[in-house]
Amino acid sequence: MHDLAALRDDYRDRKTRLLTSLQSLGSSTRGIRSLLQKLAHEADVTLTALWNAAQFPDSFSLLGVGGFGRGELFPYSDVDVLLLMPDGTSVEEDPELKRKVEGFIGNCWDTGLEIGSSVRTLSECIAQAKSDVTVQTSLLEYRLITGSQKLCVAFQKQFMQALDPKAFFVAKTLEMRQRHTKFENTPYSLEPNCKESPGGLRDLQVILWVARAAGLGKSWDDLARKGLATPFEARQIKRNEAVLNLIRARLHLIAHRREDRLVFDLQTAVAESFGYTTKFNPDTGRVTARASEALMKRFYWAAKAVTQLNQILLLNIEERLNPSTHAPQPINERFLNKAGMVEVASDDLYLKNPHAILETFLVYQTTVGVKGLSARTLRALYNARTVMDGKFRSDPVNHATFRKMLMEPTGITHAMRLMNQTSVLGRYLWVFRRIVGQMQHDLFHVYTVDQHILMVLRNVRRFFIPEHAHEYTFCSQLAAGWDKPYILYIAALFHDIAKGRGGDHSELGAREVRQFCKQHDIAAEDCKLIEFLVREHLTMSRIAQKEDLSNPDVIAAFAKRVGNERYLTALYLLTVADIRGTSPKVWNAWKGKLLEDLYRYTLRTLGGRAPDRDAEIESRKRESLVQLALYALPFEGHKKLWDSLDVGYFMRHDASDIVWHTRHLARFAGQSKVIVRARLSPVGEGLQILVYTPDQSDLFARICGYFDQAGFSILDAKVHTTNNGYALDTFQVVSSMLPEHNRELVSMVESDLQHTIEKAGPLPAPSRGRVSRRVRSFPITPRVHLAPDEKAQKWLLSISASDRVGLLYSVARVLARHNINLQLAKVSTLGERVEDTFLVDGPELQQNKRQIQIETELLEALNA
Repeated sequence: MHDLAALRDDYRDRKTRLLTSLQSLGSSTRGIRSLLQKLAHEADVTLTALWNAAQFPDSFSLLGVGGFGRGELFPYSDVDVLLLMPDGTSVEEDPELKRKVEGFIGNCWDTGLEIGSSVRTLSECIAQAKSDVTVQTSLLEYRLITGSQKLCVAFQKQFMQALDPKAFFVAKTLEMRQRHTKFENTPYSLEPNCKESPGGLRDLQVILWVARAAGLGKSWDDLARKGLATPFEARQIKRNEAVLNLIRARLHLIAHRREDRLVFDLQTAVAESFGYTTKFNPDTGRVTARASEALMKRFYWAAKAVTQLNQILLLNIEERLNPSTHAPQPINERFLNKAGMVEVASDDLYLKNPHAILETFLVYQTTVGVKGLSARTLRALYNARTVMDGKFRSDPVNHATFRKMLMEPTGITHAMRLMNQTSVLGRYLWVFRRIVGQMQHDLFHVYTVDQHILMVLRNVRRFFIPEHAHEYTFCSQLAAGWDKPYILYIAALFHDIAKGRGGDHSELGAREVRQFCKQHDIAAEDCKLIEFLVREHLTMSRIAQKEDLSNPDVIAAFAKRVGNERYLTALYLLTVADIRGTSPKVWNAWKGKLLEDLYRYTLRTLGGRAPDRDAEIESRKRESLVQLALYALPFEGHKKLWDSLDVGYFMRHDASDIVWHTRHLARFAGQSKVIVRARLSPVGEGLQILVYTPDQSDLFARICGYFDQAGFSILDAKVHTTNNGYALDTFQVVSSMLPEHNRELVSMVESDLQHTIEKAGPLPAPSRGRVSRRVRSFPITPRVHLAPDEKAQKWLLSISASDRVGLLYSVARVLARHNINLQLAKVSTLGERVEDTFLVDGPELQQNKRQIQIETELLEALNA
C-alpha cells in the first residue's frame, strides 16, 4: 500500500511538471507533440511498475491502443490499454488470474491513471476486429508497453491478415461523413469540437488509419515518401495538427477534465493562455476585438487547412486502393472526369492559365455526374494561391465566368461551398475573405458569418427546387414565378458581408454589392434591386416581429418603402432564408405566419387596394358568420359578444380566431366568470390559449407568472379590452412537453390557468432560472425604450435583453405595479436574445418623473 501511494505521488508530480511546461508554451506550437509524448511516457513508466507488481505470466502482453497507442496522451484523456493473453487462457475460470487483473486495473485508477481497459485472448481480439470496425481502429494503433514481445508479434501478424484495407477505407470514410453531418458539415460553428468537428484532429487520424491499414505508412513523412502528399503538404499538416493539439491540450488543462469542445465558457481563458488579449477603444471603452476572436480565427484557419488536406490525401489513398476505377474521361482540353471528380489535365494548369481556376467550379457545377474535385485538382488549387491576386480579381474574363456561375440553373450552393472550402471564394471576392471564420456575438447566430451567408444562399436555392417545395410551400410558389434567381443569390452572398467593420453593415454591404454588380456587368435594374435587398434585409423581419400588423399605417409605410410587388417578393424570400440560416432554434411557424401576413397585407396595398378598415372588418365578420353557421349557434348568438368588441379587435384577429372566440365565449358574454380555453395551435407548434375575464390591472402579469411557473414560452400575445371592461386575451405559447401529451396539456392549462386568475393575493416572485452558457459569455446590455406612438395616444415600450426564465413575467410585474394597461404584446425570441414590443397606456405615463421610474424599474428587472 505504501509503494502504491509513493507510485501515485511520483506519477502526479511528474505529470504536474509537464502540465506546468504546457502552460509556458504560450501560443507557440513548438514542443507540443514532444510534451504529449512525454505524458504518454510517464503513463508507460507507471503502468510498467504496476504490471511488474501484479506478477502476470511472462506470456502476457500489455498494449497501448487507441490514442494512447499512438504514443501521445492529452492531460485528461483516457489511458486505453489491452491486456493481451495467449489462447487457452480464461480469466473467469482462473480465480487467481481474475484477482490479479482486477487488482491491476484498480491500482491503475488509484495511482491517477484514467484507464480504459479490455482483457482478451489473441483469438478473441482477432474475432472482434473482424466484426467491429471500432475495435479494428483501436487495435490498429497498438504498441507494446511491457510483457511478451512474441505474443505481440503474433497479434500483429494475425491482425493485419484479418484486415481488409478496402472495406476499412469505406467504413471509415462513411463514418467520417456521418460525423461531419452531425456537425452540420462545417468546422465553423461557434462552439466547435476541436477533435470531432470537420477539420478537427479526428480527420487527421482517419488519414493515418486508412493509410496504415493499406500499408502506405504510419506518419506524415511516410505519406510524403510514398507520393501521397507533397513535402509542403506534410509540413502544412504537421503545423495545423500542432495548432489543434495545443488548443485541445489547453482545453483539458483549463477545464480540469477531458473537454474537447471550445465552449463559450472556456474560449476566453484558452485565448489568454495563448497570450491573446481583449482590445478596447480608449475613447469609448468599448471592446474592439475579443481575445477569443483571435483564438477562434486561428482554429478556423487550421480546421479549414485540415479539411482541404484531408480531401487530397483520402482521394490519393482511395486511388491507390482502387486504381482500375480511376481511368479519366475528357471534359474539355483543360479538365478530365476521373471517377466522378474534376481533374486538371496538367499540374501547372492554373499557373499557366489562371482563368481556369474559376472555370473549375463552373465545370463542377455544369457537368452531369461530377461530385467533387480530384486530389490532383485540389492540390493544384492549393499551390495556385499566389496567382489569385488583385489582377486576378479585376480580370474581366474571371468576372464573366463568375457571373455565368451565378446564372446557372443548378449547382450554385455546392459550387460556392466548394469555392469557400478551397479558399478560392475569399481570394476572388476579397471582401468575403474578411468574414471567413468571423464569430458573431448576437446570441442567435450559431455559425460564423461566412457559413451563415452560405446557409442563406442554400435556403434561397431550395425555394427554386421542386423536391423541397414541401418545406416552405408559399416561398416555393413565389419562387416558381420568379424570373432571375441570381438576383437573390447575389443578395444572399452580400447581405452580411460587411459585418464586423463597425457602422451599419446593411449600408456598407449595399455599397459593396453596388461595386460588385458594376464590375460584373449586372443590368442596372437588377443591380438596383440587389442593392435594395442588401440594405433592407433586416426591415421586413423587424416590422413583422415588432410592429402591429393590424395598423393600416404600418402596412402603408412598409408598402411605400418596398415600392412594388417585385421588390416585396424578393425581400420576403430573402428574409425567410435569412432567419432560417441563423440557427435551427430561431425559425418557427409563428414567425413564418407573421412574415406571410405582412407580405399579403402589403401586396394588397401595393395592388391599389388602399386599406379600407371598415370594408376589411365587414369582410372578416361575414367570413366568421359563414364558419359559425357550421356550429349550430343560436340565432344571433354572437351578437352580445360582438357588440362589446371594438374595431381594434376585428382588425387584430383573423376570421378563424374570431370564430374560435365566439364559439367559446358567446354564452358567457358579460358574466363575471373566468373562461380559459386552449387548443393546439393552428399555426405550427405549441398551444393557442384564450382568456376571457373581468379586467384587472395585474391580469397580464398573473397570466405570465403562470406560464413562467408551468414552463411555457410566450411567442405572441394579443391583449384586448372589451367595451364593457372585460379582458379578451389570446396567447401563442410553446412548451418542451412531448407532443403525445397534448390532450392532457390542454386540460391542465385550462384548469390551472383559470385557478391562477381566480386566486387573489400578491403576485409571486419570478423564478430564478439559470441563464445559458452563451448568455453568460456574451451578455447583452439590457435596453428599454418608451416613446409615444405616431398618434400620441398610446405608448410603445421596447425592451432588448438576454433571454432567461421569468423575463417576461418580471416585465409584466413592473407594468402591473404602475397600473399600466397592455393593448398589444409582440414577443420575439431570437435564439437567446429577446426583442419585445408592447403597446401600453396608463395615467402614470403622462408624468415624466413616473416614466423615468418605470424605465428604471424595467432595467432592474431585466438585469436581475
